Amino acid sequence: MKSTLGHIGINLSSEDEPFVFWKDLLTFLDFEITPDGNHFDATDGHTSLCVQVTKSDYQNPNFHRKRTGLGHIAFQVGSAYMVDAFVNDFLKPRQIEPLYGGAKSYPDYAPAYYAVYFEDPDRIKVEGVHSRGRLSWAFEAG
Repeated sequence: MKSTLGHIGINLSSEDEPFVFWKDLLTFLDFEITPDGNHFDATDGHTSLCVQVTKSDYQNPNFHRKRTGLGHIAFQVGSAYMVDAFVNDFLKPRQIEPLYGGAKSYPDYAPAYYAVYFEDPDRIKVEGVHSRGRLSWAFEAG
């Protein structure tokens, strides 16, 4: 049975900085946002993100990307130039520090793999990437 990724659900710590960050990021990436109180859906026309605030009973322990669960989420763009533009037009104005020294090539991951990694206010790792070819299973040590 062939399938595609339908949606990803992300739970955030609050309606403040993390919630605003994700709305801002997804709007910047041209996702269509459908708000609904402390929840919103965002779609690029193929895949959706369901973003909501974590209920108070489930707030502890805090998220960390190296624990079991979501490791990171990647947004594919059309060129390495677009990765650099993302750094300059989204990350720098918001004073978001890239991880691992900033945007660069990762030839061990896939041919022409060029990416920037950073964390949201809840420490969910996010990636902006351009690549050609299939990912290597040696991908993602950090």
